[in-house]
Amino acid sequence: MTLQAITDQLLTDLKPLCFGPPVTHVYSPLTYARKPYDQYLARFGGGPKEVVLVGMNPGPWGMSQTGIPFGNVQSVIDWLGIRAPVGTPDKMHPKRPVTGFDCPRREVSGTRVWDWAREISGTPERFFQRFFIANYCPLAFIEESGRNRTPNKLPLSERTPLLAACDQALLKTVECLSPRFVIGIGVFAEGRIKKVCQGSKRIVGRITHPSPANPRANRGWKAVIHSELEGIGIRL
Repeated sequence: MTLQAITDQLLTDLKPLCFGPPVTHVYSPLTYARKPYDQYLARFGGGPKEVVLVGMNPGPWGMSQTGIPFGNVQSVIDWLGIRAPVGTPDKMHPKRPVTGFDCPRREVSGTRVWDWAREISGTPERFFQRFFIANYCPLAFIEESGRNRTPNKLPLSERTPLLAACDQALLKTVECLSPRFVIGIGVFAEGRIKKVCQGSKRIVGRITHPSPANPRANRGWKAVIHSELEGIGIRL
């Protein structure tokens, strides 16, 4: 099963789900920003990979704008070499506008991730020979205030079917790319990977999330994750 087909099935599985207060807006960038995401998969999604890195869900100034995991606009344009038309969510929050590749905001997490990838590999082609970066959940949840609500904070009745669909897509992604290592970017992603990969011979681990809200990430994130990855057995 291809990554494109896995994405199609995941979006189909998620379409009937409903989310209530405090969530007022749900963005599905793999629907309205599918063109750049398809470029990402076509150029860099060919397997097998040694390492698959898995984030949680789209950030407002990254994947929500470009469709690319951790997709800070300038990183996607300048290093990944991807730019394509992007639509808008069916219902857009005034504090979280989607302007696609015209977005003037920078996503710090995405900047850190792709700057690190450039530093260790030089070119995206070289990076993706070994690595692939995915997001566990393709939906962004926004409260009335404009605040993001992460999937793990959703009510159990909403979270259960969401996680079931995303777990299945993650399992199929891992089977498609056949990595030796599956690494969560943060605690939540690691937990879902452990569930999906239970009983397999794949090595599961975690690196510190690059969010500026994470104090540890603000004390030299690249050095931190270099140590963490090498501790897992991934040589850089």
